[in-house]
Amino acid sequence: MEEMEEELKCPVCGSFYREPIILPCSHNICQACARNILVQTPESESPQSRRASGSGVSDYDYLDLDKMSLYSEADSGYGSYGGFASAPTTPCQKSPNGVRVFPPAMPPPATHLSPALAPVPRNSCITCPQCHRSLILDDRGLRGFPKNRVLEGVIDRYQQSKAAALKCQLCEKAPKEATVMCEQCDVFYCDPCRLRCHPPRGPLAKHRLVPPAQGRVSRRLSPRKVSTCTDHELENHSMYCVQCKMPVCYQCLEEGKHSSHEVKALGAMWKLHKSQLSQALNGLSDRAKEAKEFLVQLRNMVQQIQENSVEFEACLVAQCDALIDALNRRKAQLLARVNKEHEHKLKVVRDQISHCTVKLRQTTGLMEYCLEVIKENDPSGFLQISDALIRRVHLTEDQWGKGTLTPRMTTDFDLSLDNSPLLQSIHQLDFVQMKIPATPILQLEECCTHNNSATLSWKQPPLSTVPAEGYILELDDGNGGQFREVYVGKETMCTVDGLHFNSTYNARIKAFNKTGVSQYSKTLVLQTSEDTDSEEQTVPFPVPSERLPLRRMSPFSSTLNLQPSFPRRSYFDFRPSPHQLSLHSSLQSLNAPGCNFETQSAPYSQLVDIKKLLAVAWFAFDPGSAHSDIIFSNDNLTVTCSSYDDRVVLGKTGFSKGVHYWELTVDRYDNHPDPAFGVARIDVMKDVMLGKDDKAWAMYVDNNRSWFMHNNSHTNRTEGGITKGATIGVLLDLNRKTLTFFINDEQQGPIAFENVEGLFFPAVSLNRNVQVTLHTGLPVPDCYSSRASIA
Repeated sequence: MEEMEEELKCPVCGSFYREPIILPCSHNICQACARNILVQTPESESPQSRRASGSGVSDYDYLDLDKMSLYSEADSGYGSYGGFASAPTTPCQKSPNGVRVFPPAMPPPATHLSPALAPVPRNSCITCPQCHRSLILDDRGLRGFPKNRVLEGVIDRYQQSKAAALKCQLCEKAPKEATVMCEQCDVFYCDPCRLRCHPPRGPLAKHRLVPPAQGRVSRRLSPRKVSTCTDHELENHSMYCVQCKMPVCYQCLEEGKHSSHEVKALGAMWKLHKSQLSQALNGLSDRAKEAKEFLVQLRNMVQQIQENSVEFEACLVAQCDALIDALNRRKAQLLARVNKEHEHKLKVVRDQISHCTVKLRQTTGLMEYCLEVIKENDPSGFLQISDALIRRVHLTEDQWGKGTLTPRMTTDFDLSLDNSPLLQSIHQLDFVQMKIPATPILQLEECCTHNNSATLSWKQPPLSTVPAEGYILELDDGNGGQFREVYVGKETMCTVDGLHFNSTYNARIKAFNKTGVSQYSKTLVLQTSEDTDSEEQTVPFPVPSERLPLRRMSPFSSTLNLQPSFPRRSYFDFRPSPHQLSLHSSLQSLNAPGCNFETQSAPYSQLVDIKKLLAVAWFAFDPGSAHSDIIFSNDNLTVTCSSYDDRVVLGKTGFSKGVHYWELTVDRYDNHPDPAFGVARIDVMKDVMLGKDDKAWAMYVDNNRSWFMHNNSHTNRTEGGITKGATIGVLLDLNRKTLTFFINDEQQGPIAFENVEGLFFPAVSLNRNVQVTLHTGLPVPDCYSSRASIA
C-alpha cells in the first residue's frame, strides 16, 4: 500500500488530506488548504459586475454551472499562479510538495466558526493546484463543495495499517504488546493480563477474541457520518442524477434544478459504478502486470549488459594486447636491422683503419729511409739508388691520393622509420560491426497475393542494432521444390509477378552484411488466384535492349518479374504482353540508370490503342507523407483539412511509365476556395498550394474558372468551375509526356503540361472548406482515347 500514499496527500500542504472536499474538476483538497488559497476577484472582474455594466460576454467567458463558473486559464483570464488579468499579482508561497499557493487576499475576520462555516470574501476565486482551473465561489463558499467521505475512510485505514504495534490496556507500569482483543469488552490484552483479567470460563468464555490488527480494523468500521446534500445540508443523498453525475436528495428532485433530470436509485448506481471501476481496474491491472514483467526484462538486460561489458572489455584488452605484441615483434625486427647496419658500418670503418695504418707505416718507413740516404756523402752511391727512390716516393704519394684518405662509410644511418601510416591507423582504430544481422521479420499485414503476383514485405527486428546491407528473398517453384533466389537488394518490399495461377508458393527472407548471412525467417505460404482466363488484350511494347541487368528469366515455366519498392509505398505494374516480362514503373527499375529489362523479340511497329496501353492502378492517399493538418477517412480515400491554409497530400502510388487516369469528387465546397489537383514529386512542399514550387504540376479551380500552375507560374485561364458534387479528372500520359485535366468528363482547357517525365505521385492541395474523395482504377475518357488513336 506504500505506493498509494501519494494519492492520499494534499497537493498544497503535502500532508494527508484533512476534511477533503471535491472540486468541480474532480480533484481533492483539504478544506483548510482550500481556504488558504482563496483569492479575492476584483469587483470589475466578477460576472455580476460585467453583466451589470452591460459589457459583452464572449463565448469563452462565464458558464453558469450550479452558480459557479469553471474556467481554464486560457479562457477566463485568471492565472492559476500569476495573479489576475486586471489585478496586481498576489505574492505567492510554496507548499511542502512544491506547489505554489496564494495567501488570502485579505486577513480573514476574527470568527469562532469552523473553517467551513466561516464566511469567505465576496467574489472569492479558488484555483485547483493540480489542473490549474479556476472558479468563482458562490454565496455558500466552501460549503458548496461536497466532502469526500470515501477518501477520509481510505486515509483512516491506511494510517491504522501504518501505526505502531498496539499495547495492552491493562498493564499497570510498562505496557506490553497486545496479543488479542476482545470484541465484546473492546479491550486489548497481553497474554498475562488476558489470563488474569479475561479467563476463558464463565460468561467470558462466550466473548470473541481476535488478533490486535483485526480488532483495530473493526474499531474503525464504526459507522461514519453519512454525507449530506450540499444544497440541503439537513438531507441525506437518496438518488443519483444521471445528467449531472452526482448524488442528490429528495428536495433536489422536488424543488431544485434536478427536478427534470433523469435519476436512478443510489444503491443501483453505486453497484454499477463499482462494477465499472472493477472492470477498468482489470485492464489497468493487466498493464501493471506487463509493466512488472517489462521491468524484470529491463533488470535482466542490466545484468546481461554488465556481463557482456565484462566479456567485451576482456576481448578488447586481448585485441589491444595482440596489437602491442605485434608491434613489439616488429620493433625487435627493426632493431635487428639497425644492429646489422651498425655492425656493417663498424666493420667497414675498422677495415679502412687497418689498411690505412699499414699503409702509413710503410710510408713512414720509406720517408725515414730516404732521409737517411740523403745524409750520405757518396755521390756515386747516392746516384745509383736515387732514381729508384724517387719513383717509389712518387708511387707512394700517388697511392695516397686515390681516395685513400676518404672514409668509405658515413656515420649517419640511412634508415628512416615511416610510422605515419601506423599512427593514422591507430587513430582510426574503431569498432566495426562484426556480427551477422538479425533474422528479418515478415510483415504479414503487408504481404498479399493478387492474381498471379505476390507482394512480400519485411523488416528488421525492432531492437536490432546490427545493420543489414541487403536482403535475399527466396521462393520455391510452387510444387514444394527447392528454393531459389528471386531478389537481392536493400529494399524491404518486393513484388513477384508471373507466377503460376492456383499454386502455393513458399517464401523466406534472410539478411546479410560484410560479416555473414543471417538465419532464414519463418516460411510464408502464398496462394495465387485461380486462372480466370482473362480476355485482356495488350500489344507488345518496345523494351530497350540495354535494360537487361535488372531482369532474369524465371526458374519456373512462366516468367518471373521482380519489382523492388519502398516501404509503405506501392509501385504499380504495367503488363504489355503475357508473352514477355512485365514493365514496372518502380523507382528502382525504370528510373535508375543502367537498369534494363530483358525482352523477347516481338513485332511492335503497329497502331497502339491508348486504352490497351492503359495500366489500371488502385491506390489511396498516403498519410505518411501528408501534411499533419490533413484529415483522412474512408480508408484514406477521402481527405479534408483542419487549417484555413492550403495543405498537400500525395497518393501512395508513383508512376513513371504508361497512361494513368484517376478522378476526385468534391464532397464539400464552402466559401468558394480554390483547391488544386495534379501530380508532384515526392519532395514537394506540403504547406503551400500545389504548383507553388517546381516540384508540382497542377490545376487550381474555384467556382467560376481554373488556371494551370507550375513553379508559381499561372497560365491558361479557363472558364468553368466546380461546386459540390463536381468531378475532377487527372490524366497522366507518360508515353506522350503530357498532363491533362477534366471537369465533369469534359476536358478543361488545352493540354496543361507537356514534356513531363520522371516519377510522379498523384497530389491534391486543399483547406478546411473542401473535402474530396479519390476514385482510381478508371479508364481514360473516350474523348482523349479517340484523339490519341487518331494522333
